[in-house]
Amino acid sequence: MKTKAYANPAADKPFAPFSFERREPGANDVAIDIKYCGICHSDIHTARSEWGPAFYPCVPGHEIVGVVRSVGANVAKFKEGDTVGVGCLVDSCRTCGSCKEGLEQYCENGFTGTYNSDLGDGEYTKGGYSDHIVVDERFVLNIPKNLDLAATAPLLCAG
Repeated sequence: MKTKAYANPAADKPFAPFSFERREPGANDVAIDIKYCGICHSDIHTARSEWGPAFYPCVPGHEIVGVVRSVGANVAKFKEGDTVGVGCLVDSCRTCGSCKEGLEQYCENGFTGTYNSDLGDGEYTKGGYSDHIVVDERFVLNIPKNLDLAATAPLLCAG
């Protein structure tokens, strides 16, 4: 799925328009059209490789609010048109003690961040400085329709 984004091409370069292919949604995935994404200091630190080497081009953003475009066949918690959010995690091992307790942020085998996480196949996650994202439903949150979405996005920093 063709995706438009803003990416940092290198630690010492400014952000610039960037296009890449997002994975197609699977049976447990939610495809989201991003409406707002907050800017967090960790986005900037990561893009500048100030917290260790980053993958480039780096597409940060973990304060995501958007509208569900489509859902996979097994998705039960969301439907097309729902307002949703995505925070700083998009996956975990799901098998360790922490994950089984719903504490994926403490995943003993390493969680997958919304951006700059190695996927082990030469690919890495790219975040919300883009026009859409695909995320497993376990890592998507319902956002009440009465909230101002631009003001809500930064709340996703805490997950």
